[in-house]
Amino acid sequence: MRTPDRPSAFTSDSARDKFHAVYDRMLRELWPVPVDAADVETRAGSVRIHRAGPAEGDPVVLVAGAGGNALAWYRYVEPLARTRPVITVDPLGELGRSVQTRPLTNGAEVGGWFTDVLDAVGAERAHVAGFSYGGWTAVEQQLGASGRVAALTLVDPGGFAPLPRRFVRWALAGALASMLPRPLRHRMADVVGNGVLREDGLVRLMRAGWSFRRRLPVPPAYTDERIREVSVPVQMLLGARSALLDPPAVAARLAGIAPSWRVEIVPGTGHALSVEAPDLVTERILTFPAETQHQQKVGNGHAPTGGS
Repeated sequence: MRTPDRPSAFTSDSARDKFHAVYDRMLRELWPVPVDAADVETRAGSVRIHRAGPAEGDPVVLVAGAGGNALAWYRYVEPLARTRPVITVDPLGELGRSVQTRPLTNGAEVGGWFTDVLDAVGAERAHVAGFSYGGWTAVEQQLGASGRVAALTLVDPGGFAPLPRRFVRWALAGALASMLPRPLRHRMADVVGNGVLREDGLVRLMRAGWSFRRRLPVPPAYTDERIREVSVPVQMLLGARSALLDPPAVAARLAGIAPSWRVEIVPGTGHALSVEAPDLVTERILTFPAETQHQQKVGNGHAPTGGS
């Protein structure tokens, strides 16, 4: 795979302005709660974040996957923000309102900009939830810096197997189907196994960003030793029909090398698990890692305790 030698960017100022207009309209239409937007300066560019929920407490930080941005999490914000501060991120180098100013060539550099965001927002014990490429970003941050994060929720994440050809075909099929009229596009969601095709607002945003050129490194597969270096509680949610991963194989591997990780294969979902089962993923975020700690106490012979 070619190493990126320049930042991701729009092909022209007019293309960027057109996308930003659609982005702002979708934010108004989709966002369910009051939100404060801010731009955070990092080592590789300016990152747009959105805050919602209480001012105090340990935040939930949501990181979208390839081609996504903060709006991909719009169904999550209201239920999470009832009890926790929520910070959604437009990942650097992805289609959104963040502005990348230097190339990102490897995982350490991708994790580095995310560390800068966590530092800037004053996160001390954040629960980071990352989908696909965003999951890889979250892991890379953990491998490159200590502190700031108390738990990880990885939703069908990158980095846990080589990129398969079927994923490239899945992504291409989804991109082509996104151009179809709405009724046919919705029907094609089951055919190609991509629930994003039913998300009219997100599809509109994607269409507005065809002129964006994404230039980011492809996640290599983690070695067993590298996985063992992750020191915080982790839960991984896998789509049973994932085009990116072989869920049973990943679950079996992690059971052997990272037995403390909570791994769940979600029936009836594919790689787009975060949009296909938002209620389930939200519930898992809210109950982790207390649920795991409770299970570990029981497994170690301690009496069960209450709490979530």
